[in-house]
Amino acid sequence: MQTPELPVNDEVILRPINRRILPEVTEAYHEDPEAAKAALPWLKDGDHARRQIADLMIDLEMHTHGDTIHFWAIHSLEDNSFVGMIGLGDELQLAASAYNLGYWVRKDWRRKGIACACVDAIFTWQTDRTEQSLIEITVHPHNEAGLAVCKSICEKWKGLAIEGFVPIEINNRTIPHVLHLVQLNRGD
Repeated sequence: MQTPELPVNDEVILRPINRRILPEVTEAYHEDPEAAKAALPWLKDGDHARRQIADLMIDLEMHTHGDTIHFWAIHSLEDNSFVGMIGLGDELQLAASAYNLGYWVRKDWRRKGIACACVDAIFTWQTDRTEQSLIEITVHPHNEAGLAVCKSICEKWKGLAIEGFVPIEINNRTIPHVLHLVQLNRGD
């Protein structure tokens, strides 16, 4: 199934990733490289980041017509500016999982509920189109903002944090993460 455009609220909309927004994504990376690397931990510093982001955008755009992954750019309805990215990927910890959720919101848009509102739109879309799917969310245990968003998502969508840590390989290092699971069932 093709990745659709999804309405979110009166502030933002989700549009399938397109490489034409690369300049805005690169600008957002330069505003707060540490936050970008928290969302995309494999990013290298400096000039390498732009190339990696470009490769990512091209790869994600190529997947918009399939059903293995779904990624969106978050855009402001007021001026169509780039607010962030969110998506359902395929880097999974459990064989039973359908997708993993990842997101990154620009600095000026954080702490406004944007990530949770986008997750609601995506999970509603996913629930409407499939019988069930298990969604993973992995967060570094020191990422307090990420853990707070996960807690909010899990409360609303009846998810849970798995006890202990899962090892995630990032740049040839094993980094422990907290794994959250949300089971989406049609009709919930």
